[in-house]
Amino acid sequence: MILGTQMTETDDSDRLIQEVLSELGWDDDPKKVADKVKRLDQGLPAEDEFTAICSWLGKAHLLHKLDQHQAPSSSRDLYQVPDLLAKFEHSGPVLIEVKSKGKQTLSFTPQYLDRLRAYAQLVKMPLLIAWKHHGIWVLFDVQHLTKAQTNLNITFGDAMKENLLGVLAGDVAYKIASGAGVRFRCKKEALVEREESEGTVTEQWKMRIDEVGFMISGGETADNLDPDVTTLFTTWELSEQQSNSATHIDLRFVAGDDDGMMFGHMALTHLLHWTLPQGEAINWRHAIRRDAVVSNMSNFRRALERALEQRVVHIILYQQPHTWPDFVPKPGGTPTPRSAAES
Repeated sequence: MILGTQMTETDDSDRLIQEVLSELGWDDDPKKVADKVKRLDQGLPAEDEFTAICSWLGKAHLLHKLDQHQAPSSSRDLYQVPDLLAKFEHSGPVLIEVKSKGKQTLSFTPQYLDRLRAYAQLVKMPLLIAWKHHGIWVLFDVQHLTKAQTNLNITFGDAMKENLLGVLAGDVAYKIASGAGVRFRCKKEALVEREESEGTVTEQWKMRIDEVGFMISGGETADNLDPDVTTLFTTWELSEQQSNSATHIDLRFVAGDDDGMMFGHMALTHLLHWTLPQGEAINWRHAIRRDAVVSNMSNFRRALERALEQRVVHIILYQQPHTWPDFVPKPGGTPTPRSAAES
């Protein structure tokens, strides 16, 4: 039997194949077996994405997917095994149920939540909810769910107020300084085509790149930026600027004055997409099985701190929850936002 799915060296392909064969049997249709292995190899995107994010942010000591096959079958009436067990730098072990919902309110039935809580009480661990909402992740204590008419709910706004992704996993928000970016100086070599229509002139040139450089806050040219600092530009939506002379075209891709903030966990998605062929989706299961989640940045937190010093990042924000969790020691001092002017 030949299974039509591709694995990398770090993938536990033998376990996947064994799991599928134990479920379907050796005599089942080979294509059905191969399709099942491929689906398992693609993983559970939300769980694997959250695991990759926490691994990459730097403060997770362990993230472990829990096997949810329960026995005896009657135990399902009492217990619901959460998706993950995690150990962070400043906490004991915690349980995490992972959800990906686009609605403004996340809702649990009382029965489902009771089973999750019963399992958490059984193993004496805090129960947290990780929620992906239109690309933004939050992590909050289950106690912040409140009863509506029947279900227990939380709005995304309230979940953001109680977000623990920063204090546990090390997430931050940051802003690239206005005017910082990448510059290409291109020499005009030959005019290919010139069109004029309604007072607008369009030209096509053969060009050669003479110079590639980087800019820091205010558009000032910078030399010797750290490689990880320059990689941060791939996490940002830079705006194109262009200027022409008789001999050259200058292309600048820079951060603007009115750009918003970027969460660290969202930067990971940009970094991974940067290395993929256009249109190809991230395989989060493969990402969490590599030695490093990304290969184009060695340490995100250190890159941000260095970028602040080198005036590429303007500000770094450390979010604190409105309600401090009792299972996390409270720091002696509350981290304050740092800006380039203060560094």
